[in-house]
Amino acid sequence: MFEKKPTTTEEQIALLKSRGLEISSDSEANHFLSHISYYRLGEYWHSMQFDKEKHIFKPNSKFEDVIALYCFDREIRLLIFDTIEKIEISLRTKLIYHLSHEFDPWWFQNFDLFTDSRALVKTLASIEEELSRSKDSVLNSHFKKHKDDTRFPPAWKTLEHTSFGSLSKLYGNLKHTVKSKDEIAKDYGAVNHTFLPSWLQSIAQIRNYCAHHARLWNRNLPGTVKLLSNPPHDWIKEVPKAHEFQKLYVHLCIMKYLLNIVAPGNHMTSKLNSLFDKYPNVDPNALGMRQSWQEEALWKNNLSA
Repeated sequence: MFEKKPTTTEEQIALLKSRGLEISSDSEANHFLSHISYYRLGEYWHSMQFDKEKHIFKPNSKFEDVIALYCFDREIRLLIFDTIEKIEISLRTKLIYHLSHEFDPWWFQNFDLFTDSRALVKTLASIEEELSRSKDSVLNSHFKKHKDDTRFPPAWKTLEHTSFGSLSKLYGNLKHTVKSKDEIAKDYGAVNHTFLPSWLQSIAQIRNYCAHHARLWNRNLPGTVKLLSNPPHDWIKEVPKAHEFQKLYVHLCIMKYLLNIVAPGNHMTSKLNSLFDKYPNVDPNALGMRQSWQEEALWKNNLSA
């Protein structure tokens, strides 16, 4: 049976010191540990330990570097979240526009348009839950006005309150014969329906990490993405190897590729570069960043003419 008593912040500081972590100010460490849990910060000092079982730190490991890693991770999540917001709003708009015109405003609950009926049932259940939590006056007014209509509100009302995860699942589950699936992919420089679903799935997953304040620095990301061999817009010269898909860099590249289309003139490159300048102790390799990544056409330019 697992038995472990809780420790005070003073005991935590003493324990860290006994394991070799340099702490220059006990009061400062006490402040951080009283606002950021020992367990959460442990995700950042784990890489500083040479003996993972006994939790012994490498020489010159400093508590201030742990806090810097934590702050860097927080700020890169905010940058990514801001980027994903723009992509999410664009995807929502395109799904509503293209598919409502190709079919009707209730296309998203038309089982004939989707490959996996069971998956659609789950997605619709999530959408139902999302709508039930919403306090939006437009939705409330719709339900009051159309009590006898058992359908969801039309796409332009329903999907405005649908999560990125549900949107990406709706798109990925569409049959390949649906013309809008290819049209939306082309709008995003993804050529056809083959590639975009995995991009959206990756972004949805990373968005969840951001929304739940989970660590992105030095995290191995599950799953892979399908990459175009010859994208129509600026991309990176060397396509990452399969094992590199676990790192954040290739996923950042996909977001930047989409962002250059959704928001030309964006400042993602300069903001990301400023973060590395602000936190020089952060190893870019922990994110899978390539050397001179800023010089890649993808990161250097916004969108090819």
